Formats: sequence, C-alpha cells, structure tokens
Amino acid sequence: MTVDRPIGGARAASRKSSLGMRPIISFRSTARWLLAALAFTWPCAMAADRPSAPVHGGELRFCLRAEPRTFDPLMASEEPDEILSFLTGGVLIRMNRATQAFEPELAESWRLLDAGRKIEFKLREGVHFSDGAALTPADVLFTIRTVLDPTRQSPVGDPFRNGAGPVAVNERPGGSIVVAFPAPVAGLERLFDQLVITSARSLEKSARPVEMPVLGPYRIAEYRTGAYILLARNPNYWKKDANGERLPYIDSIRLSIQQNRELELIRFERGQVDLINGMDAESFDRLAARQPEAARDAGRSLEGEQLWFNQVARAPIPEYRKQWFRSRDFRRAVSEAINRADLARVVYRGRAAPAIGPVSPANLFWSNARLPAPVFDPKAALVRLAAAGFTLSGGTLRDRGGHAVEFSLITNSGNKSREQVATMIQQDLAHIGIRLNIVTLDFSSLIERITRNFNYESCLLGLVNVDLDPSAQMNVWLSSAANHPWNPEQPAPQTAWEAEIDGLMRAQAVEPSPRRRKALFDRVQAIVVDQAPVLYLVDKDSLSAVSGSLGNVSPAVLHPQTFWNVERLYFSAAKGMRP
Repeated sequence: MTVDRPIGGARAASRKSSLGMRPIISFRSTARWLLAALAFTWPCAMAADRPSAPVHGGELRFCLRAEPRTFDPLMASEEPDEILSFLTGGVLIRMNRATQAFEPELAESWRLLDAGRKIEFKLREGVHFSDGAALTPADVLFTIRTVLDPTRQSPVGDPFRNGAGPVAVNERPGGSIVVAFPAPVAGLERLFDQLVITSARSLEKSARPVEMPVLGPYRIAEYRTGAYILLARNPNYWKKDANGERLPYIDSIRLSIQQNRELELIRFERGQVDLINGMDAESFDRLAARQPEAARDAGRSLEGEQLWFNQVARAPIPEYRKQWFRSRDFRRAVSEAINRADLARVVYRGRAAPAIGPVSPANLFWSNARLPAPVFDPKAALVRLAAAGFTLSGGTLRDRGGHAVEFSLITNSGNKSREQVATMIQQDLAHIGIRLNIVTLDFSSLIERITRNFNYESCLLGLVNVDLDPSAQMNVWLSSAANHPWNPEQPAPQTAWEAEIDGLMRAQAVEPSPRRRKALFDRVQAIVVDQAPVLYLVDKDSLSAVSGSLGNVSPAVLHPQTFWNVERLYFSAAKGMRP
C-alpha cells in the first residue's frame, strides 16, 4: 500500500492538559462470579442507588440511535431491534448483567443432560401474554422451531446452527421442554439469553406492533416513524417485588429516535432524557463537570482498541514487509514501544485502562488474570529488534536487507479518538526508528480492504465483545474463520501456534466442565499475548448518564448498560416523579 495521509500534531502538550482529578461516581468491582450462583443478588448491589422506597408511575425517556428494522423479535439483528426485544420480550433464562450469572425467567428451572447435548426447561406456571393468553409449552416449541427453520433465516437462530446436524425440540410428559443438539455445546445456557419466547399469533401481528402480545415488562403502545416509540406497562407481567407488588414500577417508556449524540446529551441535561448508554470520554467529562451525580463510570467495559498486521500471503504488499509482520519479535517490539498508559490518559481522559490481552477483565469469569501486563519499554524493543536482525542508524530502523522500516496504518475516518490513538502510536514508533503513515478511510472502504482485497499493511479498529462465552468467538480465533483478523480463511493453519489455538477452541466448545473450559481458553489467551498477532491497546470504561430522579439503577458493562433491570427502575417520589 503506497497511499500516505499522515496525521501529525505534537502530543506533549495534550498529555499535560488531560491530567487532573474529576468528580465522578465510580462502580468498579473486582468480584468474580461463580457459575453455580443462581440467586437474585442485584438488590444488594443497587442499594446505594435507592433514593427512596419504590413507587409506581412515571415515564422513562431515552433514545434509540436508529429506526428499528423489524418488530419481529426472532429477526432482530440491529441494536434498536434488540433493545425493543429486551424491553418487550420474555426469555427462558437471562444473564444477570451485574453478576454475569444465569437466572431463571420464564423457565423456573433448567438442567443440562447428556454431557451438554440437551437442556431441559421447566416452565413457570401462571405466566400470561400481555393480551391475557397463557404461556404454554406449545409457544416455546413454536418459538424454537421457528428460529431453527432455515427458510426464515433468523439471525437469532444462527447460534443454534453449529453444522453438526439438526436441533430437535420436544415436550416431555409433565410439560417440560427438551432441546437436543447433535453434539455437546459448551455454555449451552447462553443461547437462550436473547431468544424471545413468542407465539404464532404474536408473529402474525408483528407488522402491527401495537397489537402484538408480548411476555416482557412492556408492550408497544404507539409508533411514530422517525419520531418515537411509546411502550406501555404490560398489565400481565409475571414478576413481583419482595412485597408482592406487580412489576414494572414505571408506567411507560418513550424511546425517541435520535441519531445525534450531541443533541442527546443536551436533552439529558435539560431533563428531557433520563438515560444515556455508551458515552464517549469527552462527552462524559463535560457532563461530569456540570452534573457529577449523573455521570456513571462502571469501570472497564468489553470494548477495546486493537491493532494488527496483515499476514495474508496474497496481500499486495512487498514481501520484505510481510516478513516483518510474520516475525513474532517484530510484533512484540512494536507492542513494547507503544505507551498504552498514555493512550488511556490522553485520548480517553483516564476513562480507559491499558489492555492486558484479548479478553477484558470486565468479563469476570473468562478473562485470564495470570497474563503479564504489557510493559512500555522502547529500549527493550530495540534490543529485541537487534536480535531479530534490525539495526537503528541515523534515527531510522532498517532490516537485514537494508530496507527502512516504514508501513501504513489504516483506520476509519471520522472517529476522533481513534485518529488520536493512531497519531500517538505514530510518535511512539518514531522513537525506535519506525515511520508509520496513517491512512483514514470511510468505513465501507476499510472493510473492503481488511476482508476482501487485503490491500493494507496494518489496521487500527475497535472491538466489542457482546457475548462473554468464548464459543461465540470461534469466528475470530479459528484460523479458517472469515473474521480471523490477521490472516483469515486459511485452508490449514499456517503456524504451529495457530494450529494449537484451533485445537484448544474446538476442545472448549464441547467440554462440559466450566473449570476445564476455562483452562483451555486461558491457554488461548496466553498464546495470543505471547505471539502478539493482535496488539491489544486499551479497554475503555463503560460510561453512562443516569437521571438523579431514577432509583434502582446499577450500570453494568454488558448491554443494555443502564436498563438491564428495567422492570425494577422507578422514579423517586422524593425527587418529584415526572408524569
């Protein structure tokens, strides 16, 4: 790649200007969860947020950042669709976003059978749809068979299709439901967290969403295209609080369709919006300065920034540069030359932390706590490069063939923080004699280069893990996978360490023991950190805004951050419940 578009600018001053303490409410936690924990533990976690006893009433307001593409929960694939499904749908089991443990919902209990090939659900009695019709085993059978129907091409059904054979679902005497897979599935429960249980009559009315019966805490009451969606309290929702009061507490939710993030923040500060998820550090600090009690930093999130080198054999780049990128010593030296702490402090205003490996510590169970923290050490980087045959002369690093070490880094245009990260890496690498040329591209062009024509040398992008379980990342770690970043769709593993990762990932995907799965995936993470095919730079904090009039809010790192327990949120009478 020969296109150069350097992004310059001194950073010494910017590093100093970003320092300083800020008033902020922080909810960092280092607790680790137990797989067997199924108790409802959220009330203790949220006790500090309760301004008064829960009261019923009021309207919760926040924004959707795009128009929903469908109201059929089994076809949801975009964020607005998934938010609506979360607010209106009922599931058999749900991962508690605070504890990251699975808890019973429409199923009062479940058990794994046949070494993880089957899962059996016992349905909760007395559950009704919003139109008053009772939930029956037939509705669960209909839902699962519908998502498995290949003619439907349901995105929600994709995780159920593992290619090993058909999935069967049947009702047992007594009304329990058994879902049988052709092979063991590790972490089987996770497949049901987003599977909204519906019925034939519900799907028939998905084109008229205000008429669609649902099992969640809210139903769709009104939809104005391009303006808002109004959700009303489901009068037949099955959950009750500890005092026997029927949930949810809040009567309605108004979802404004608002793409402009700046306008969203202005509306929050005016009291027209109650919640904001996924804030950037700059907006968050502005809010924290004006309304410190509203700014919530939940600590490290599952979202990070990463850099990798193109190792695709057919990539249209010089062979000698491919040799650099295939060198473990070269990749690790570049990693040692990058000041991750500076990236976190300057670009993200301290609302991030240096990344340790491919899995953020926010993933409480699966992150490998034994990985060594990355060290910023340009001198060690030069020693490593010298051992690999590179020489530094006159401020320029050269390889054995005399080629000056210079390559390009592509990233998406319009993302200010990512462009600033690129600039700081550019300056760090200059200290070890490497010239980095930054190329910003529109997102579609960038995707074309990293997935189709491979006309790039290195890439800087963000990563969000929306599923905690490693089996959901098979399309990243397997060498044959299309999303294997540095060298996708390999006919056979091109390195011994990639072959080892392939074997470990396949083994953990069928291993029924969580402890043994953890050991297998810990090894995957250790290999990735040692070989450094991807340089993990920072884990960004989970930043949100919460109105002071709301109670029971406990922002989490998992989506949806602020309203994962929406049925238990309430407006404080003491602070004036808004109509």
